[in-house]
Amino acid sequence: MKVVIAVVRIIVGVLFIISGFVKLVDPIGFSIKLSEYFSEDVLNLTFLEPVVLWLALFVVIYEVLLGVFLLIGYKPKLTLWGLLLMILFFTFLTFYTAYFNKVTDCGCFGDAVKLSPWGTFTKDVILLVLILILFAGIRHIKPIFSKFGLVVISFLSFIACLWLGYYVIMHLPVIDFRPYKVGANLTENMSIPEDAPKPVIEYYWKFSVDGKEEIIKTNGSYPTVEGDFVSVDTKVIKEGYEPPIHDFSIERAGEDFTEQMLEEENLIIIVAYDLELTEEEGVAKLKAMSDEAIKKGYKVIGMTASGEDVQQHLTDTYNLNFDFYFCDETALKTIVRSNPGVLKLSKGTVIQKVHWNDIEDLEMPKVERKVIFNSKNMPNVKRNVLYLLNDSIVSKTDFEKIDSDLIESVNIIKDTIEIKKYTKDKFDGIISVTLKNKTSETD
Repeated sequence: MKVVIAVVRIIVGVLFIISGFVKLVDPIGFSIKLSEYFSEDVLNLTFLEPVVLWLALFVVIYEVLLGVFLLIGYKPKLTLWGLLLMILFFTFLTFYTAYFNKVTDCGCFGDAVKLSPWGTFTKDVILLVLILILFAGIRHIKPIFSKFGLVVISFLSFIACLWLGYYVIMHLPVIDFRPYKVGANLTENMSIPEDAPKPVIEYYWKFSVDGKEEIIKTNGSYPTVEGDFVSVDTKVIKEGYEPPIHDFSIERAGEDFTEQMLEEENLIIIVAYDLELTEEEGVAKLKAMSDEAIKKGYKVIGMTASGEDVQQHLTDTYNLNFDFYFCDETALKTIVRSNPGVLKLSKGTVIQKVHWNDIEDLEMPKVERKVIFNSKNMPNVKRNVLYLLNDSIVSKTDFEKIDSDLIESVNIIKDTIEIKKYTKDKFDGIISVTLKNKTSETD
């Protein structure tokens, strides 16, 4: 029994510490998950939403400390009761959400490990059994330090958890498990590989055959049956591959600019999921940062889920010199745990990510601003393009090196008759750029 209790004690203690720690490095993310549980459609505990962040911080610190207390043998009886009450609550919660399919991811291990609703419930049931085993052998749970040593370690553990929680709230998660982390390429994380598993779906076709209803099951093909079609229902047997990023987009006035923006070599994105909740001090810092970034050659955009009226009000109030684009609020909360926060991208790869408190840490060396011509700003001109610079033919490589600050005008020619005036070769379009009058800078 001593051996069994020792092994179970280590397993439960370590699991609680790991589960609490991956949420403690990102308590804002866990608070977002708790908000889902407290929403009107799930538990209808909306009165807790104003304090959800502090509640999340308390839960994850409590979870880590219970794991530490169990491992060191600090107040075994009190610790086991704490473990039991917590696991009973979460077992009920995960069963409720799994049975009614309310929340698809419990967030038990933050963004580090994703479990299905029933997988989460199974994990909680196993932990519940293990904790009951510990109750049965509680006399074998002995402290591994002196009484003073237990108090010191417990206190230091609490202080460390409290400091870490405060630090990541005021800055950013020290460990990022999300698909928007530094080094991740957003385009790749949005793509579906050709060999990715497809969803398995069963179709239930309802027909009226000789006045009687008949249901025929297929894997998608339309059944051959002599009767009148009534309806069809589907059931997902096995989920297909879902890319890590599936709800990200950059939209403005009904147009999708995602592909165009992710082609930019030097892009600064200011993320604020709710402009009405942004910190005033943060917006003031962003104004100064965006002005400097534009001077240094970066393209700067804002991303928000707020409406156009709110966007315009903030732009006018702070005299912002960049445009806002729309994105789903949940996606924006996932991108950066700060409102506002800043990302630096190069061709879709996240180079740096900062909290508004750390805006001065954003590295912005001066870069050469390039104009990107693609199907978004050059519709229907996709291949065999002739490039003209001050009416002289240049290569695509030289054309892309043009500094946008030197451009006077850009003319895109798609008319076939106009194209033939320039050349007899077959081109789909012409991009003609006229530079400003020569200055010492252009020389």
